[in-house]
Formats: sequence, C-alpha cells, structure tokens
Amino acid sequence: MSNQQNFVDVILPLPLKLLFTYSVPVTLLNNVEIGKRVIVQFGSRKIYTAIVFSIHKNAPKEYKTKDIVSVLDEKPIVNDQQFKLWQWIADYYMCSVGEVFKAALPSGLKLESETKVIYNPDSIDQQKFNPTETLVLDFLADKNIASINEISNALNRKSALPVIKSLLDKKAIILEEKLRENYKPKTESYIKLDDSITSESQLNEIFDSLKRAHKQLHVLMSYLKLSGSFMNKKTVDVKKRQLVEDSKTSSSIIKSLIDKNILAEYDKTVSRLNESADEQTEIKNLTEAQQEAHNEIQKQFEEKNVVLLHGVTSSGKTEIYIHLIKEQLEKGKQVLYLLPEIALTAQIINRLKSVFGNRVGIYHSKFSDSERVEVYKNILEPGKTLKYDIILGVRSSLFLPFSNLGLIIVDEEHENTYKQYDPAPRYNARDCSVVLANMHNAKVLLGTATPSIESYFNAKAGKYGLVQLTTRFQNIQLPEIQLADILRARKRKEMKSIFSPVLLDSITESLAMNQQVILFQNRRGFAPYLECDMCGWIPYCTNCDVSLTYHRHKNELICHYCGYTIRAPQTCKACGSGAVQTRGFGTEKIEEEIKIFFPEVKVARMDLDSTRSKNAYTNIISNFEEGKIDILIGTQMVSKGLDFDNVSLVGILNADNMLNYPDFRAFERSYQLMAQVSGRAGRKNKQGKVVIQTSNPEHPILQFVLDNKFEEMYKSQLLERKNFRYPPFYRLINISVRHKKSEIVDKASHQLGVSLRKVFGKRILGPEPPIIARVQNYYIKNIILKVERERSFQKAKQLLDEQITKLITQDNFKTIHISIDVDPV
Repeated sequence: MSNQQNFVDVILPLPLKLLFTYSVPVTLLNNVEIGKRVIVQFGSRKIYTAIVFSIHKNAPKEYKTKDIVSVLDEKPIVNDQQFKLWQWIADYYMCSVGEVFKAALPSGLKLESETKVIYNPDSIDQQKFNPTETLVLDFLADKNIASINEISNALNRKSALPVIKSLLDKKAIILEEKLRENYKPKTESYIKLDDSITSESQLNEIFDSLKRAHKQLHVLMSYLKLSGSFMNKKTVDVKKRQLVEDSKTSSSIIKSLIDKNILAEYDKTVSRLNESADEQTEIKNLTEAQQEAHNEIQKQFEEKNVVLLHGVTSSGKTEIYIHLIKEQLEKGKQVLYLLPEIALTAQIINRLKSVFGNRVGIYHSKFSDSERVEVYKNILEPGKTLKYDIILGVRSSLFLPFSNLGLIIVDEEHENTYKQYDPAPRYNARDCSVVLANMHNAKVLLGTATPSIESYFNAKAGKYGLVQLTTRFQNIQLPEIQLADILRARKRKEMKSIFSPVLLDSITESLAMNQQVILFQNRRGFAPYLECDMCGWIPYCTNCDVSLTYHRHKNELICHYCGYTIRAPQTCKACGSGAVQTRGFGTEKIEEEIKIFFPEVKVARMDLDSTRSKNAYTNIISNFEEGKIDILIGTQMVSKGLDFDNVSLVGILNADNMLNYPDFRAFERSYQLMAQVSGRAGRKNKQGKVVIQTSNPEHPILQFVLDNKFEEMYKSQLLERKNFRYPPFYRLINISVRHKKSEIVDKASHQLGVSLRKVFGKRILGPEPPIIARVQNYYIKNIILKVERERSFQKAKQLLDEQITKLITQDNFKTIHISIDVDPV
C-alpha cells in the first residue's frame, strides 16, 4: 500500500467504542473534510451515513480498510464545538460517540440500507388509532424515524408488519426503502413568460391571438399584473397556485398557455420554514423588581458563568429573558432558549416572535424531520431572507451547529424532562448546556420558581450565581392555598365521587364569575386498575409486572409500558364474580365526572392521549386562552410555565400519589409540581385559589407548599440527602441488567454486584428489582453506585466499565443487556 494513501476515522451511528477507519479513493480526496457526511459500507451488507472525524495516513493494523463510497456534502455539517460536545457526552454518560451522533443529527441527515418507517404528524389530526397503533405512533413521535426491526422490538413482536400496514393505510407513517437521504428540499411550481417572448410587440400579437380564448387571455392578464412584467425592470416570481387563485380559473387553462409557448412552468426550491416577517412590538419596560434582578444577573455574569434566577411564579422571568436576549443579539451573538416541554413552546414562541420577529426558530420532535433539517441548515448557513439568531426548543436543541453562542436560557430548570432516558445517550440537557456554553465562552441562566436541590446547592455553595425575584408582576398576591382533607370527608360521607365539597364549591364560584379552572391529576386514562370486590383479582399485563390501566372511552385495559391491550372484562377471571370495579382515577375519569356536575361548561383534557398530533398542544392552549374552554384537566403538562390570564382556581385532585412514590426525590418533586401548578392561579387580575385534596393534610411537604416555604423544604431535604448519601453530596450511577430469562438476570446481576463490591465496597447498593421488575418481557435488576462528590468520578466510571466488560465477555452472559444511567433523575 502506498505511503500516500489517505484514511479517515469516521463516527458511525452505532454503539461502537472505537472509531472505524476507511480509505479514501483518489477520486474523492479533494472532497473529504472533517465534519462532512460520507457513505460507508459496514459489515457485509449494511450501508450507513458516517461523519468524518479525522483525516490521516495511518492504516489500521487490525483489519483491512474499505473505501468510502461517496461524500454527501459540499461543506462540513458538524463543527468543532459539536464534536467536543459529542465527545464530552459520550465520556461523561458512558456511551459511545456513535450513539450521540445518532441522537444529535436530524434523521433526515442520516441514511441506512434498511426499510425505514417515518412519522407523518401532518396526517394525525382527527384520526382514530387502536392501542397498538398508538404505541407505534408514540414510539415514532419520539424517534421520528425507526426501522421495522426497532418497531417490532418495541412491540415485543416477531413482526410489526400488520400494524405498519394499517398505519400506512391511514397515512400516519411513510415507508422509506431506497438508499437515499430522507430529507428532500421542498419545491413549488412557478409560472413565467416563455423565454421566446422578449418584447411588448410580441405580447400585443399574443393578445390579438387570444381574443376568442377569453379565459386564457384573462389568465395571461392576471399573470402580467402579478408579475409586473414589462411594467418595471423588476419582475416578481408568481406561484402557480397564486395565479390559479387570483384568476379564479383552473390549472388546465394555464396548461393551454404553456402548450402554446406563451407561459412556462418551472420548479423552485422553497423553505418549509416561515419566512414571513411578523409584526413586531416594542420590548416592554421592566418593573423595578425585574430591573433589579436583571442588573444583578448582569453583575453575577461578570464573575460566574452560570446564574440561577429563583423567581416566584408570575414574577415576569420571561420579560427578563427577553431583555437579556436583546442584549446578546446587539452583540451579534446567538441565543438558545431551552424548554422542558413542547407544550410550552406554543405560548413562548408568540411572546418572542412579537419582539424578535422571524429571527426566532423552533426545534422539537413534533416538527416534521424535513422542517428540523431546514432549521439545522439555517443555523449552519443562514439564508438571505431568514436567519435564526434565537432557537427555542427542547433538549435536542443542544446539538444544533451553533457557531457564536452568547447565552443559554434553561427555563424551568428543575424539570426531569430535560433528562433523556432511553435510548442512550442518557444525557441531562441542563447539565450539558453548562458544558456547551463553556465551549463557546457563553453564559447560562437557569430560571425557575422551584429550583432543583442540586442547582440551589451549587448556587448556595458559590459555584453558580444566585438572583432572587420574590414579588409577582404588578405585586399580585400568591394564591390562597387550601388543603381539603378527603379522609375526613369520606368518613362524613361528604365526598361527591372524586371531588371534595371544598373543591366543588370553589369550581362553582369560579364559573359563576366567568373565570377558568385547571384540574390537575398526574395520571392519564380512566382508572389505574380494575379489582374484583369479591376475591381481589387485578388484571395484569402479560409482558410487564404492572397492572393494566382502564381506558373508558375504548372500554379497554392497556399497558402503558408495552401497549398490551385487552377488552375490559365484565366478570372476574379468577372467581367469576361480576363485582369488578375501577380503582383510583385518571384524567379521563375526571373529565367524565366533571361533566356530570357541570353539564353546561366546556371541558378539555391535556395529556399524552389528547396531544398526539402536531398541533394538538397549540390548539388546546389557544382555545383555553381565548375562553373557549372553561375547565382544563391535565397531567404535569399543565404545570410547566403556562400563563393564562383568567384562571382563578387550580384543583390538585390527589397529592398523596406524588408524596408516597418510593423515590428519594419524591418530596422534592411533589413540592415542585404542586407549587408550579398552584402558580397557574390568579396570574394577572387578582389573587387566585388552590385546593389540594389529600388524606394527610399535616404532611410536612404540604405545609411547605401551603406557606410557600421553599427554603425550609430545601434544608429538610438536604439533611436527608446528606444522611443517606444522595445527591448533591454523592453522584449516582444506575446499572440496569436485563434479560428475558429471570434466572440469567439473577446470576448476572449477582456476579456483577459481587465484583463491584470488591472495587467500591459500601458504595454499591443492590442488585434489587425496580418497582416494575419486568417490562416488555425483560426481567430487570438494578445496581446503584454512589460516589462521593470529592472523589474522582472519571476513575469510578473507568473501574465500573472494566467490571461490566469482564461480565459481558463471559459466554453465559453475552446475551444480557446492560444500560448505564449516569446522574439518574
């Protein structure tokens, strides 16, 4: 082999520990650059899109290289900062850089030689899907594109083809079978004068020839009017559909003119992004309290790279963000505005666009993949008419190709939805934003009314700056909070279905004043489970160790983990009794029951079941804002930063479920959820009211919520965390061992636990089964590693990786699945 042979190390979208090396053919040598996509063959048949990571002349000794097949890009699509972030995420979260690459790029920029199933959100509205179809759509809504094998695995079936066929028939998905890019530029038909027409005299002759063809003459005149041809030097491009609409005629008349070589049709690449310039309003002046907080943030940024803004609900944190964004734009910098939920973007985008116009771009999974590719490319190389300086998005926005980032805002920083669970990389966007900002010499602002224990600890310890905003906008009072003792109400037989007298009276009072109500229950479906009154039989999922959730409108029992579905039984399968009753309640049951008590009011529900389509969030939120909905029932979606002017009452239907969840963060999360939901009440005009239904009104967390005592809650939780060795004093790594045979999971997890104890001693907990010990027919055992904050976390991860590698290289454990979650939440 010639010494002049060039090689490239590429990142493949696969969980490979090492980069793979390919040779560069002479014909492609001038085209190859770091950061460009190349097509490569991996294995005997598979073709993948890979990213060039490095170029060198060192042939690998372990294997013979293959040539790269082709280069896809004229310019690099991944920059140096992105590579650094990918590498940091792979190292910190113990995954491969290939898994980060797969998560980082929009699916439209990747291609593989497999049949792919693509989510089609534009066809979801007003369609009905069975539970299995719904599970596939949920899976695709998160991934946006998946192979048939991946869908089969998610369904735990040998073949997913029947359900894929039914979804194809409903146009809810698209199949991609050819080896090509999933992204296609969008084109639109335009009309122009035929190139043979160059003078007004020729046009006059055409007018004469069309005297009897009145419709054709009318279309030609309409075109000339729209385009301005021969009236001035600058003509305007005319869309074909615009000409059809303006001339009130059909495409066939236009075709007749094309056939006569009078008009010509051509396709033009157009953006899927909204390039229209929205009407912009002046930036609002800050109140005295907001201005003080703004000034303090600026002062803290002089010394700290990260500042925590702890502002009570409705204090106007967003207005402070807007002023900070404006200052960054004036410096020519980019801004990333992270949100925990897609639902929040609907309101925030309107507020930002009213100030910054179409400089604001949106990036999240409800957008089609082609739209996300165009946002990615716009940031990579801004267009002439559209340049996104501000990106508003969810956690995946971190991976966009920023080149001049000045500020990252992490709104509602306490939310656990910033954490990616499955698949790897299991990263936390809040923590990664600090690393990304450091790479760009940018600043990070964490904003929330209820800080996470870890962020508040870092602020108190001086690692982060801390700014407090303690008064609501226009000095509106915090809501009055009332605890409704449902245990006492049941004993006195005062409960009406799932509602206490206090809550029903409060709803009646709010509706009488033409004000709106939000009811919160963090569980979807009608009832969590069914139970036989005679023998206690409960229907369970056949694939998971979890009871089936009852959905009344379908009369079905559904597993929310694997999608297993059966018809709701009329009689007990154990004793034959007909006394099968629902237990507990979800948002669906609240919706049904509230309509019985208030039949005349307009009720809507906002949960995963009701917000599957692309515009479902926006429609529900805008209808509520416009007063078309009186009572909004929702899961935690309604708790996250939404701003409604006319809400006077918030009802929390069951606080006990949150408080009794077996997790060391349960009290912290319960306080955050209840405080955030409570913050939706009385936000603009007057003091609102919150009713919390509970069986234990004396619970300390409820008392902290009642008196808005975040600091006391923080101190109590910090003491417990220190005593029991949990964050922020210790770092955690969760190791999950999974297999379809329970005995193999038991043996593997026991052996791993023994070997880890030899290395880490008492820092190891487990192995123990999680709350749901079997999901999709995989048995699970968890091991937790606790590492002191002052000890080397990198060294601990290295030792852990060595022990896992020893285990999975044993013949009897090669089929087990081990997943690692660093900093689980």
